[in-house]
Amino acid sequence: MKRILMAGVALVLGGGMALAQGTETRAGFSPEQREEIVSILREALKTDPSILRDAVAAMQEAQRTAQQNARRDALAASRDALFNDARDPVKGNPRGDVTIVEFFDARCTYCKALHPNMQALLQRDRNIRVVMKDLPILGPNSVLASRALLAAQKQGKYEPLYDALLRLRTEPTEQVIQAEAQRAGIDWPRLRRDMDDPAIQTRIQANIALAERLQLEGTPALVIGDTLVPGAVELPELERLVAEARRRG
Repeated sequence: MKRILMAGVALVLGGGMALAQGTETRAGFSPEQREEIVSILREALKTDPSILRDAVAAMQEAQRTAQQNARRDALAASRDALFNDARDPVKGNPRGDVTIVEFFDARCTYCKALHPNMQALLQRDRNIRVVMKDLPILGPNSVLASRALLAAQKQGKYEPLYDALLRLRTEPTEQVIQAEAQRAGIDWPRLRRDMDDPAIQTRIQANIALAERLQLEGTPALVIGDTLVPGAVELPELERLVAEARRRG
């Protein structure tokens, strides 16, 4: 009986707006039937309020499951863009048997927290390939940093500049980026010219579009095998996820 009542609550919560707008026949109920359902629910909720709580929890779980399924399907459909874009910078072992895709923003506090854990992971496990996806979502200085990083890639200096910017505890303004780039042995005049290359903005837009398809809600976000991992992750969890991906082949 309680399951039937929960279904009724879910119907009212999920379709109450349509019913209220006079589309009862579309849902299969006449106005009289709807009135009777609502009356039964009112009485049931008076005697057992947990019905509403359970119905809401069930709806939320269904929404989570639907979102997970949508993300899984998006990951499967985006495998080439994630793992096989030859333009993307790669860290670690280019021939590693496990690939991690890292979406990050150089200004993101949580990305900075993840950085030493990823470094430790690559030091411990020499058979991991990391694909870097610049995702500047935190304002103009984020975009500036991503443009500098992708320009540094042309000089073979993406990783040194990435490490420097992720260690920063100040804003990556152009003056700060110049200082870090020169410290990393990067030709600054060339870097500054390359930062304005339209192809770099095209790559950033492609990363943003990919993140939207995957329904990413922020940075950092990792794709390990066929698993999407949002947020900063501690080293033991990273190692567990890598081992799991390796077992799945």
